[in-house]
Order: sequence, then structure tokens, then C-alpha cells
Amino acid sequence: MNIDEVLEADWDAVPTLRDPVLIIALRGWFDAAGVATSALEWCLDNRAVTVVASIDSDPFFDFTHERPEIYFDDDDERRIRWPENDIVVARYPEGSRDLVVLSGVEPHTNWNIFCECIIQIAKNLNCGVVVTVGAIAEAIPHTRTPSVFGSTTNASLARRLKLSRPTYQGVTGIVGVMQERFEREQLAAVSLRVGVPHYLTNAQHPKSSAALLRHLEIVLGVPTRHAELYEEIQRWEELHDAAVDGDDQVSEHLARLEADYDARTKFEIPSADDLATELEKFLREQPDEDQEK
Repeated sequence: MNIDEVLEADWDAVPTLRDPVLIIALRGWFDAAGVATSALEWCLDNRAVTVVASIDSDPFFDFTHERPEIYFDDDDERRIRWPENDIVVARYPEGSRDLVVLSGVEPHTNWNIFCECIIQIAKNLNCGVVVTVGAIAEAIPHTRTPSVFGSTTNASLARRLKLSRPTYQGVTGIVGVMQERFEREQLAAVSLRVGVPHYLTNAQHPKSSAALLRHLEIVLGVPTRHAELYEEIQRWEELHDAAVDGDDQVSEHLARLEADYDARTKFEIPSADDLATELEKFLREQPDEDQEK
């Protein structure tokens, strides 16, 4: 199996993009409670997008775990909806750049070929940076705004954005594999993650999605409509409060989480405004691939 067999794209039909950045979120291990994929889908909601590439689902999924769905189309015909990994372009004339977005599903197998597809997409669309976004269960309280943390293997980005260099060793998911491949291909990449309260992972967490979107909006200079999530945040926080109320043990645990969280917030990543300024400088200094050819 090679890339041409699984990646469908018509690069010549893609319009000229303005300083594009590739953003990736995949439902799976690095997407607790669906927070990251929900954030990107919200960002694209009600915005005209163009599908520029598709990764075939058949070689990458065990369909006994990621099952297809039957649905009726507009003509009342029965259809099958397979797991999708479509890459779309979102134009932002009111923003600093255009976005190339993959909000999809973590593949079960053939990860190397999947990563090769992502690398080819980033290179063919001249994306200056690849940003993976994810969410993990953490010991944080639902009563606080979750922090967004970032890391990069790129020494220049790490220095400019004051991000950490990855130090984790152990089992990983597709995002960890991607980041290693990006480094090997010398593609500048950043991994952003947000926490989800570990005691409420079966619930939805629009507050965590909004935290990711707020950072992406300032850093990338594109509108994400995160403020419009306010009502959903309030509704789910009331549900979270109700789940905790009446359980003395959980309430005591929540109080400890709040105290710990308040004590360590000073170790957050730099402000989004600082990140945005340094990212712009980094992108301006990158060589123009068209001029190199």
C-alpha cells in the first residue's frame, strides 16, 4: 500500500492559501470527552469550507471498533457513513491566515502510511506550521477554566514561544507518532493540549473546548467564535455541579483540586498574545518553498 492508493486529492484545484497552518484533532486517545474535535468542528460551523483531500477509511480502521452508520439521504435512500478523515480549507479574509483542518478519527492501523498522508498534505499546501490539538483527563476542577499547555520538538519554536520540549517516554497515540515524524521531516509542529476533569470524563466539556479555541484565535489570528459557547458552558457546569452536590467525598476531592489548581496556575504557558507575536515572526522567517524550487 502506498500514499497514492489511500490519499485522494487534486492539488491543482486548491486555491492559493494565505499563510496556511494545518490544524489536526483526532477522536480517540488524545481527545478526552471529544473536547478537541468538538472545538475544531465548532470553529468551522457556519463557515464555508472546501474539502481538498480525503484519506480512505478502509485500510486504517477495524470496523468492529469504529463501526460505520446507516442513514437515509435527502432522497430517502439508505447509505453507509464510514469514518471520515477529510481535510478541509477554511478561508479567513477577516483573519491573519487561512486554515487547513483535519477533524477526524484516530486510525487503528497502518499509522506510518497515515502519517505520510498528513506530511504530504502539509507540504503540498505549504503549511508553515502544523498544530495538533488534544485533550486529556487531568486532576483539575470543573469550576475553573482549564489551562492550555503546549510543546514542540522544534528548537526555534520552543525558544520563541517558551514552550516545553517533549520529555515523555512510553506508549503513545497517533499524535505522538505524528510529532516524531514531523520532526524527522523538519516540519515545524506544535502540540497543544487542554485538561478535562478526570471525574467527569463521560460528560461534555465545552469549557475545555472554549479554552482551546480562545488560544487558537489569538495565536493564529482567526475568529473561532469561542464566546458563543457561553450558554453551553453554563448549562454543562450546572449539570457538573449537580453531579457533585450531595456526595461529601467528591465535594472534598473537588475542594482539594481547586486549591491545587490555584497554586499552580502560575506555571501556565505564556499568554496567547505573546505566542501570537512570536509565531508571526517565526513564519515570516521561514523560506518560501516556491522560491526554493
